[in-house]
Amino acid sequence: MGSKFDRAYRYLKGMYADNYYPRVLVDRVRGEIEGVVGWLEMGEHDSEEVQERFDSMTSAINDLSVVFTENDSEIGTGARNAIALDVINIISYYKLPVKVNDALRLRTW
Repeated sequence: MGSKFDRAYRYLKGMYADNYYPRVLVDRVRGEIEGVVGWLEMGEHDSEEVQERFDSMTSAINDLSVVFTENDSEIGTGARNAIALDVINIISYYKLPVKVNDALRLRTW
C-alpha cells in the first residue's frame, strides 16, 4: 500500500449535497473514512488488519447514528449508499482483499 489516495476525491458527495444531513456530522463520518485511508497510506497491512480497521470505522459511524437522530436526521438509504460508494472506491484503489459488505459488516444503519 503506502500510495496516496486522490486528494481531490470528494467523500460523501450525496450527503454533502443534501441539507437533511447536518454538515458537522457528515464531516465526522468523513473523518472516520479518511482515517482508514490515512492508515492504509502508512504501509502494508494484512487482510485481518484491514478488516479490523473497517470494523473500527463502522463502529464509530454506528455511534454517530445516534447523534444524527438527535439532530432530526438519520443514516438512511442515501447516507448508506454514499458511505458504501466511498468504501468501494477505497477498496478498489488499494486493491484490498475485502468486499464492501464485509468491510461494513458491523453497520447498524
